[in-house]
Amino acid sequence: MHEAPPTPSGASTTPAEPLEHGLKQRHLTMLGLGGVIGAGLFVGSGAGIAVAGPAIVVSYLIAGALAMLVMRMLGEMSAAMPASGSFSVHAERALGRWAGFSVGWLYWFLLVVVLAVEATAAAQIAHGWVPAVEPWAWVLLFMVVFTAANLAAVKNFGEFEFWFASLKVGAIVVFLGLGLLAVFGWLPDTDPVGMTNLTGQGGFLPNGWGGVVSGVLTVVFAFGGLEVVTIAAAETDDPARAVGRAVRSAVVRILFFYVGSMLVIVTVLPWTAQQAGLSPYVKVLDSIGVPSAGQIMNIVVFVALLSALNANLYGSSRMVFSLAERGEAPRGLLKVSGGSPGKAGGVPRRAVLASVAFGFLSVLLNLLWPDTVFLYMLNSVGAVLLFVWALIAASQLRLRARLEREAPGALALRMWWFPYLTWLTLAGLLGVLVLMLTDADARPQVLWSAGATALVLLVAVGRQWRERRGRTGSGRKGSTLTGR
Repeated sequence: MHEAPPTPSGASTTPAEPLEHGLKQRHLTMLGLGGVIGAGLFVGSGAGIAVAGPAIVVSYLIAGALAMLVMRMLGEMSAAMPASGSFSVHAERALGRWAGFSVGWLYWFLLVVVLAVEATAAAQIAHGWVPAVEPWAWVLLFMVVFTAANLAAVKNFGEFEFWFASLKVGAIVVFLGLGLLAVFGWLPDTDPVGMTNLTGQGGFLPNGWGGVVSGVLTVVFAFGGLEVVTIAAAETDDPARAVGRAVRSAVVRILFFYVGSMLVIVTVLPWTAQQAGLSPYVKVLDSIGVPSAGQIMNIVVFVALLSALNANLYGSSRMVFSLAERGEAPRGLLKVSGGSPGKAGGVPRRAVLASVAFGFLSVLLNLLWPDTVFLYMLNSVGAVLLFVWALIAASQLRLRARLEREAPGALALRMWWFPYLTWLTLAGLLGVLVLMLTDADARPQVLWSAGATALVLLVAVGRQWRERRGRTGSGRKGSTLTGR
């Protein structure tokens, strides 16, 4: 009979997993910082500005606050009970096997489908630079390179992400600096912009609060990816301390980069100059006379896409490995590489290959049937991130009380104003889902995602029912945290 991964009473760590502890604090911090800074910010933010105007700053504040609260909850649980399955393990301990199984497989499916979008988009950019090489060849190259990196050692993943994130963060810092110089007229041949663009063209709220809400729906998914930090924490030397530091630093800095960027963009240029599908960063850089702004941002977006691809491959492999540990995925995926002189072991290579195999299938579907088969797959994960966040909040509600009762010393990182902010977060996530249902463009994502979730839940319940029928005797007793 399956048991939840044990958590010793009064301790903040779980028994060591057979994974390599090759990630350093700098890797984890940069992963949290750069993991969500991607094409959604550099390009997708234009759609948000087009519907909200200067008030997109408020939309990002609302969406960022939701993400920050979810990460604080996840950080609390991960610091107390580090595990490679992160929120899937927490959901199982808090709500039962059905929850751990469902959220784990849904998140894995989300990552391997989105991986195809990232690989294809990066290939299109590379094809523009080298037209002689077809997009499919670029996709193959990217997949092979990052598969090899993830198969070799976890520190390779960490180093890739560290430098990718450093480039993205550096690009935003430079952008913020140039933007502020432009606002105050300190660049050559420029006059001070002042606050004219924030109050003109219909004012700060040109489309009212309805525009702010539409902006939230547009940008909230750009914060997806922070969760990988807590998955990666299990492969550091001190998971509890590492995840606490990463969560504390990442959420504040990400809000600064996201909200700061939007404030600069809508201050330097009129919001009416922006349009969906075009990078507002390029428009701002062009307006202040930065040469080859388009190509510079193409490079940054290209790196952002490869960074996300790398992180998604890592996160999906660790999630399916954790599912296999708990008997929710084929046991053959538990095989890890053995160490040898000069080479690190503890890499779940079969889990990596299983994830990349489905990733290759997703890419193939995206190349062959982007507007039919792959579109249905993409819609089926469109709202999954919100479902995952909601289960994280529900899990924290239950686990916090048990931790305070059984292992109060493990609460090194605490959720603010518990339980009120947790309930407020759940209400906010429900509100976003309801608003998506009222939006014609977003409604298919909610409905398809709900269908995919219902299917996974049906499988989870069916598995439990079969196991209950097959029981021969004693059930599990003891601590609800330890699972023993």
